[in-house]
Amino acid sequence: MKATELSVSGAWEFLPQQFSDDRGRLVVWYDAEVFADALGFELSVAQANQSVSRRGVIRGVHWADVPIGQAKYVYCPRGAVLDMMVDLRVGSPTFGRYEVTRLDTIDNRAVYLPEGLGHAFVALEDDSTVSYLCSARYAPARERIVHVRDPELALPWPADLDPILSERDASAPSLAELRAADLLPRYDECQRLYQALRAGRVSG
Repeated sequence: MKATELSVSGAWEFLPQQFSDDRGRLVVWYDAEVFADALGFELSVAQANQSVSRRGVIRGVHWADVPIGQAKYVYCPRGAVLDMMVDLRVGSPTFGRYEVTRLDTIDNRAVYLPEGLGHAFVALEDDSTVSYLCSARYAPARERIVHVRDPELALPWPADLDPILSERDASAPSLAELRAADLLPRYDECQRLYQALRAGRVSG
């Protein structure tokens, strides 16, 4: 497995090896040793989620309040999605920057998003399935959303897809509204969590 650090601070992409023969194919989509070697700590999995979406469905942009937060290791075992992560951490050297990664069953890439990054994706095919390993359990009271089409974020959604959003995502606030309400994550708090992870004081 090859681990590559992305341009958004703290985010990584993982490209696994694939083993094929006349029976089919084996993919190791998560390797704890490779992850720990790359990031300096082990990923503690508190919850594993899976979503199935039809073509055009957009989910996001979501994140969880920090402290605690929720890091995600994301993989697509069926279909194809454009996965987007955006740095929403106030004070981050990469604030506002986004990364777009195609997750599919050809390369079987996975991505890791640390606490404080916003996450979204759009399904490029019907029945596209996304699996997440999460460092913390889902807590509705701590989840935040920014609108996927906020012009300040300017995320590059495909023009040839008719977007399908949940009512909740469609009515999400703008980045400016969240900033004014002091609801965006803070880079210094995320860094303190990261340093604690590396020091082995907590798992995440």
